[in-house]
Amino acid sequence: MDGAPLTGPGQRSLPQPRASLEAKVAALRQPSAWPVPPASVEAIETHMSWVFLTPQQAFKLKKPVRSDGLDFGTLERRRFFCEEEVRLNRRLAPSVYLDVLPLRADANGALGLWPEGEVVDWLVVMHRLPAGRMLDRLLATGAAQAGDMRRLAALLSGFYANLPPVLHDPEVYCERLAREIAHHEARLCDPQLAFPSGAVRPVCADLRLFLQHRRDRPAARVRAGRVVEGHGDLRPEHVWLGEPPAIIDCLEFSTELRTVDSADELAFVALECERAGAADLGHVLLQEFAALSGDAVPRELTAFYRGLRGCVRASIALWHLKEPRYRGSPVWRERAGQYLQLAASHAHACVQPSSSSTSESPP
Repeated sequence: MDGAPLTGPGQRSLPQPRASLEAKVAALRQPSAWPVPPASVEAIETHMSWVFLTPQQAFKLKKPVRSDGLDFGTLERRRFFCEEEVRLNRRLAPSVYLDVLPLRADANGALGLWPEGEVVDWLVVMHRLPAGRMLDRLLATGAAQAGDMRRLAALLSGFYANLPPVLHDPEVYCERLAREIAHHEARLCDPQLAFPSGAVRPVCADLRLFLQHRRDRPAARVRAGRVVEGHGDLRPEHVWLGEPPAIIDCLEFSTELRTVDSADELAFVALECERAGAADLGHVLLQEFAALSGDAVPRELTAFYRGLRGCVRASIALWHLKEPRYRGSPVWRERAGQYLQLAASHAHACVQPSSSSTSESPP
């Protein structure tokens, strides 16, 4: 359909009565659409948004899509989630998230950030962070240092310390983990994706075995108030290690996905460090966080979380193959294989006999 957005698996675009997404993107590519025309505008498409980069700022336009757990289908909902994105992300990046502004149509139908006219959409306005200090870039170039991990641990320990517990029933949490394992196992074993299910099943079996025999570990996290409304997507590309450090792009559209064990989010960062060939930096992060927060997490639970996050990331990588524009690329299949290999190692470790509850905290 002319003007329809590109959508992810399970998403569907909705009719736009005021202006098509194509028209909005075309307008925002032009410097003339901005109050002070910038020297350049770079447009980047993601699954759920278009991001427009000017030399000093970034502007995010949400796509009008709906899928399970996500609904940007109306102008009102997009405004609500733009405001939620600013509110939630100011917790970890207060100087980055600046405002929510309307995209308007003037009397002639021209679209831009005008002071008057019909509102046709909303944009999140952010300060543009220098890409060279993003953690994914630092890991890729070998420039990340132990001191960076210590600064990140300090930011996160303060963040989690100020969050109230939001889940109080250990069984509800454990059942949610079990459903997550089953969901991503089914996705990874989808026959259409032709991914080796023989490599997937043993990983998920080990994760289920952990929940069966060591259910007390995640249950204790709930009882200790460690399951909070956190970030929900703590990837290296969302971590900026400038001064002061900041973490951006939390999952604003789903309270459930933001409801996590802080140890799960830390384990996810450690897993990404490991995938980048810097497992020692992930260990520094876990050690420093434990020292600063006093939250000593049993190693087998950290291994479980790393195994589960590896399956989740493998599932997300492989699911790109459902989209025609990615189908011919080997990148996503290779990435899924990398994540699954890491998941297998940690899932196996989490069910091995252990003589103690040794944590990631330093001796």
